[in-house]
Amino acid sequence: MTLDFAIVVKYQDALLLGLWMTLKLTLICILFGCVLGFLLALARTSSNVVLRGVSSVYVEFFRGTPVLVQLFWIFFCLPLVLGIELSNLASGVIALTLYMGAISSETFRAALKAVGREQMDACVALGLSPFARTTSVVLPQAVLRAAPTLLSNCVSLFKESALVSAVGMADLMFVGQNISNNTARPIEVLTVVALIYFAIAFPLTRAVTVMEGCILKKLAI
Repeated sequence: MTLDFAIVVKYQDALLLGLWMTLKLTLICILFGCVLGFLLALARTSSNVVLRGVSSVYVEFFRGTPVLVQLFWIFFCLPLVLGIELSNLASGVIALTLYMGAISSETFRAALKAVGREQMDACVALGLSPFARTTSVVLPQAVLRAAPTLLSNCVSLFKESALVSAVGMADLMFVGQNISNNTARPIEVLTVVALIYFAIAFPLTRAVTVMEGCILKKLAI
């Protein structure tokens, strides 16, 4: 068999559109997922037993089940339960956001525990409200400490986003599969698709190491 990667150039516009959809989906889910993850982390460190219990069950469930199963359940079953129709985009956003919230909550929870108790006592002594304490003291430090792991979570989410092709969403993986089927050139097309994912994910994974070093130096000052 003769390889001909030049054929991929003919479909570069379609691949770029698929990549744009993948990046857009990933960024939306990262934004909502990180907000959800921080709220879950606050709930898991709360003194309220009910909040701790509910948030813990949520996190363990979404971390302990395959993302593909979650996506299929939301796409096929949730519309039947709610009596509404969900698009593949909405289903993908919901599934990946819930997953990102679960994995990022553990990152935020560890970061929250790293915030010194004396700082919380100082906030109480200064009369800061719980909201001001959370947004002005706890959140900035938690984000700083959690940043490297959060970036790793974002890279994982970017790679997991390829699963939305299973419900017909026109992301990079879906477009690549269609092109490979139409051209009967799966080796060339899917290899290029894999290289695109790698070209985006690899620099980010290297950035995690650099970021960890910078943060450790900052915290040591």
